[in-house]
Amino acid sequence: MFGVIIPAKNEEKSILAVLTTVLRLPISYIILVLNGCTDRTLELARSIPDTRIHILYFSEPLGIDIPRAVGALYARHLGVTGALFVDGDMSGDIYHNLVQLLTSIESGVDVALTNCYPYIPHRQKLANLVLKFRSKLNRELDLFKTLGLATPTHGPHALSKHALDTLPIKAIAIPPLTLYWAKEIGFSIKVATSIPHEALHSPRKHRRHARLIAETIIGDCLMGIALSQAIPMTRSLGKHNLLGYHPERRFDLLRDWQESLKSQSLFYEQHVIIPGTSNCASREIVNSSV
Repeated sequence: MFGVIIPAKNEEKSILAVLTTVLRLPISYIILVLNGCTDRTLELARSIPDTRIHILYFSEPLGIDIPRAVGALYARHLGVTGALFVDGDMSGDIYHNLVQLLTSIESGVDVALTNCYPYIPHRQKLANLVLKFRSKLNRELDLFKTLGLATPTHGPHALSKHALDTLPIKAIAIPPLTLYWAKEIGFSIKVATSIPHEALHSPRKHRRHARLIAETIIGDCLMGIALSQAIPMTRSLGKHNLLGYHPERRFDLLRDWQESLKSQSLFYEQHVIIPGTSNCASREIVNSSV
């Protein structure tokens, strides 16, 4: 009973292609986490009459990677036997790669990753800097020979039920920390498939966004390195504090969501849209968003 977790923010151009791909997989749930959407993403998702689709709708932006953690908590709540993470803008032909990730989990792997750099062509300075710190973290964790540059930050990946249930939820909200905790706990970690970054068909972003993403990833890697070295967690590199999008991560809403799943509170009812139900709160959410 696998679940697919799809974070999406304003992905009206790609969401139907992504859903078309994952609907072909042998899965029980598709957990679509919509956050801060102001376009037709919700409308398009609801146009697919498939009861496996569960929509978690947040009118406020949750910040980078927090939607993955929101979806992971919901997948735990549903009792899935494994979770596959696919971003809402990954509209490329990656069906067979997703199958390989699921097959790897079924074979006993706990953390199955994608190598998005099966070859290293010429890259811009910013990309090379990010790769340098991904490499540094994987070497620090003694995982480089196994994983190379692979990381949960980039590309589809999957977790076993044991990993999903055991990893600190913050480790899913800050993806490089997944690697630290997976190694610390003794999980099986493997690269299960390769997809050149270009084949994901993720749209190119503007220059400022690219810089902030780079700062976010490098800062996340620095946190993982600090954990591994048992020193106070930091995002600082020399005089630079690499925050990027980190301050926009809504850990407060993530905590509220975690508590609401335990109590089935109004907060839970207001954010879950399940096809075929007549939940009043869900109707209000839909009406207020279109």
